[in-house]
Amino acid sequence: MKKIFVVVLALLSISLYAGMFGYGQGGEVNVYTSRHYDTDQKLYDEFTKLTGIKVNVIKAGEDELIERIKNEGSDTRADLFITADVGRLHRAKVLGLLQPIVTDVLIKNIPNNLRDRENYWYALTVRARVLAYSPERVDISKIKTYEDLINPEWKGRIVVRSSSNIYNQSLIASFVAIYGEEWALNWAKGIVNNMARKPQGNDRAQVIAVASGEGDIAIVNTYYIGKMLNSSDKQQVAAAKKIKIFFPERTHINVSGAGIVKYSKNRENAIKLLEFLTSKEAQGEFAKANYEYPANPEVEPSELLKSWGNFTSQGIDLTLLGEYNSKAVEIMDKAGWK
Repeated sequence: MKKIFVVVLALLSISLYAGMFGYGQGGEVNVYTSRHYDTDQKLYDEFTKLTGIKVNVIKAGEDELIERIKNEGSDTRADLFITADVGRLHRAKVLGLLQPIVTDVLIKNIPNNLRDRENYWYALTVRARVLAYSPERVDISKIKTYEDLINPEWKGRIVVRSSSNIYNQSLIASFVAIYGEEWALNWAKGIVNNMARKPQGNDRAQVIAVASGEGDIAIVNTYYIGKMLNSSDKQQVAAAKKIKIFFPERTHINVSGAGIVKYSKNRENAIKLLEFLTSKEAQGEFAKANYEYPANPEVEPSELLKSWGNFTSQGIDLTLLGEYNSKAVEIMDKAGWK
């Protein structure tokens, strides 16, 4: 009887340990994600090895996924929604598609400014929206802030994506939050006046435009530069090598983040996956392989990102980017930003 008691006690201890950390738990979790990186799949596979929880991944465009979850309602299979930009995360929250989650692990891993103030979403990675410029044609000492881009000197020299791009909308939203609507409108008008061409293409296309001489300064997200430098496309590599990166004072940052879906059928598994993705181990992989800044402050950026230098962010509550999104769109329309 004593031996049986010891065995039972040992099994209970193992079970408790496994329950605490998710090892051997099994089951599944359904991820609706707009991210399309090999790094993410490797992390899902590692999570499955650690926990036994199968990760089913459904990929689609950001807006398509939001509409799908909305239309599916309580019948949705989605447990964890992952997308880029606070604007989209905020939209999912406002539509009632997410639920607030608070755990000691998540609060420890992700600082206040990189999560929703009501804990409906948490950042997974950070991107900085910076200037990619031609060192041959631009004296960067003449630029310190985003505001300097609207000076007459840069007329016909700036390339940037369209106003429908969420990254640009969030940039304008950050200006509304910091400086007010009038300042943001004046800046947007100035950028339109200084554009080298009608907005077109993605961030990579802006870098290529600068490299080819179509423009001299591009407004882009940092991780695209990392992707281009390590691309199998020779044109992208060559273009990225021709430009340099400049971080304006109070650099604008945004995030790729995740939230637990309101009608999640595998809520606990989804929470465990979110905790895993914000852990030091997973954050290190995001930083090393995807050229994104880690959201977990205990993890250092990759060597490539370090080589670009340090920067000081705007330091605002990123929830404001979502709250001022509609105002940003209105301002860009008024400015004639196509």
